[in-house]
Amino acid sequence: MKNPPAAGYEELPGVVAIAGVSIGVISDPLKGTGVTVILLPQGAVGGVSIGGGAPATRETPVLDPENLVAGPDAIVLSGGSALGLQAADGVALGLCEDGRGVSVGEVRIPIVVGAAIFDMDYRQAEPPSVDDGRQALQMAGKKLSQSVPEGSYGAGTGATVGKSLGRSRAMKGGQGAVTLCTPDGLLVSAIMVVNAVGSILNEDGQIMAGPQQDDGTILDTTMLWSVAPNMLFAGGATTIGAVVTNGRLSKSELARVSRMGQDGMARAIDPVHSPWDGDTLFAVSVGDHEASPASVGALAARAVATAIRRAIRAALAEGRSNQ
Repeated sequence: MKNPPAAGYEELPGVVAIAGVSIGVISDPLKGTGVTVILLPQGAVGGVSIGGGAPATRETPVLDPENLVAGPDAIVLSGGSALGLQAADGVALGLCEDGRGVSVGEVRIPIVVGAAIFDMDYRQAEPPSVDDGRQALQMAGKKLSQSVPEGSYGAGTGATVGKSLGRSRAMKGGQGAVTLCTPDGLLVSAIMVVNAVGSILNEDGQIMAGPQQDDGTILDTTMLWSVAPNMLFAGGATTIGAVVTNGRLSKSELARVSRMGQDGMARAIDPVHSPWDGDTLFAVSVGDHEASPASVGALAARAVATAIRRAIRAALAEGRSNQ
């Protein structure tokens, strides 16, 4: 038996480097919210896993393996909680004008799935609009960009983390992305929007971000919950994102990949999947590379954790405060 290659994969930071996929981002720092659109090529196949107790999602049932539609035309990640899901309407309308979607007689119905974070307490309590979604789609379609602005951009504009002591003690969250490429050409990308109630952990398990004391000391959220449960702030949270691969996988296999990918959240967020989080992860196949769902799922978990940490590092580089 031959020895495996010394380097299992190459890491491409800040991009979703998969053919046919493009990213559109609208950020509104004044409102403190935004939209990130992942435009997918025709023929995409999708799955989803929802791990948190308070999700805000759109059209996720169509991704159930037992249902007819194979996958989405686009994924919309947004701020604004459930109200922000209206941004996906703008994406759907734009795709309809472009002739995208499932053919039903003489009509085409675009399949646009989405998830939103709660950022309504960050600046202005105003969600992204239908027009914001349309503009983000136009940006993705015209520029065909695969770069992801990391930190306080797009759906991560108003994201914060470590919310257990209230917004004033939280730290800035944001969005991040990475693509992992194996020697044989398998690609697994993750784009994540991090708005967790929990603390963020680095690769060594040390706390990068979380609830802060007056002197700036960062607290351990799990420890805080165990010793002072009455202090908890039951605020809105949620980490959302998508894994995209060029591996050829079925809907049921992608459902498994999305569940495995959620393990990446558990590696980088402590605690995760709480009653106040709506943690949602989409998984999409857009290629024809021969692949195992186990391999893709393992890489997905690693990519998710990496993208989460990249989001927080970029946000912290902008400043530790959430203001």
